[in-house]
Amino acid sequence: MNPRSLLLAVLLTLAALRSTTIDAQQTFSEPQSGDAAGWRTPAARQGQAVAASDGVAPLRPSTTAARQPLARVTRGPATLPNDAGQEWRDYDISPYTARVTTTNRPEQAIVDWILRETGHETWHTEPLGVLMANKRTLSVYHTPEMHAVVSEIVDRFVNSEAETQAFGIRIITLNSPNWRARALSVLKPVPVQSQGTQAWLLAKEDASMVLADMRRRSDFREHSSPHLLVHNGQSAVVSIVKPKNYIRNVTLTGAAWPGFVPEQGQINEGFSLEFNPLLSVDGRTIDAVLKCHVDQIERLVSVNLDVPTPAAPRQRTKIDVPQMSSVRMHERFRWPVDHVLLVSLGVVASPAPATTGGLPTQLSLNNGARSDLLLFVENRGKTPTVPGAPAASPVREASIYKGRY
Repeated sequence: MNPRSLLLAVLLTLAALRSTTIDAQQTFSEPQSGDAAGWRTPAARQGQAVAASDGVAPLRPSTTAARQPLARVTRGPATLPNDAGQEWRDYDISPYTARVTTTNRPEQAIVDWILRETGHETWHTEPLGVLMANKRTLSVYHTPEMHAVVSEIVDRFVNSEAETQAFGIRIITLNSPNWRARALSVLKPVPVQSQGTQAWLLAKEDASMVLADMRRRSDFREHSSPHLLVHNGQSAVVSIVKPKNYIRNVTLTGAAWPGFVPEQGQINEGFSLEFNPLLSVDGRTIDAVLKCHVDQIERLVSVNLDVPTPAAPRQRTKIDVPQMSSVRMHERFRWPVDHVLLVSLGVVASPAPATTGGLPTQLSLNNGARSDLLLFVENRGKTPTVPGAPAASPVREASIYKGRY
């Protein structure tokens, strides 16, 4: 083959390759209308104009479609299953909710006490159960055995003999826990779950003698509260706290002097006691939930930080890190109404309230001080209703605790 023929063959081959490449590019960049698989944006596939900039199409947000569930979902039966003999019953709770005006949802107390008595897991496992309430009706779907428990709880609320009870709660501290040596013979231990906490039952006469003996001690301090008027099953809170402000951090701004902004922190140190009683139907025993918090700032540990700025390259500032002492107690007790419950939280942060007229106004904790913190809880019977007398001021409503105890 002469050189001219060879050159002609090479040119024809290159032309054929170029034509194949152009056809392939047109195939991917310009698919047929209606072809779902093409290198186009969703807007272009829908016939919308796409503005190009420097040959690159701008990004468009993808269409939002409903997420398909991963788990298999099937429609349940048209009727509630009753494999375990469940029954639907409606309980009239209006006699109770009508007389409780200190809270917006008094029926929630009934639900909470049912959950404490039966446990949350009872309503979230087999057999199927339903528990719901409004201000007139408590609706329950469960087995007859569970209805027996619920009925007993509801009766304790609607019982007119337990409308409003007066309770005496004394908050006492002693520097030394050696008071136990003299009172041991009259203390009847009660089991508790919180670590470091002890509880006893005393006859009212013995409790008066133990209290009188404590008052003769030089380290005796009583942080008294007024008599509590508590609706049966509702919560009352004795909370005496004092806010403590400190600088917990700084934020560098890079602006003019000083070049940083201090970040304020606040800790509410003090004492908080939540009391939730429920009388039995016959009025002989008390079930009560006691929830106590004690928070103390032992000291503020200072930390020096370098915050250099162009105007002050060696500038420093100080922040504080609180060293805390906290105690938590959450217990449920049951005792006869003719006895006094005595609870010791152990040797914990010592409250020392400032008083005005014999009543606590604020609680300042002595840094590092420790005392045996004692609670005397006594039922003083039903509060008599006097026609024309002013209504008792309700105590602050406690936050709902959705637990068993």
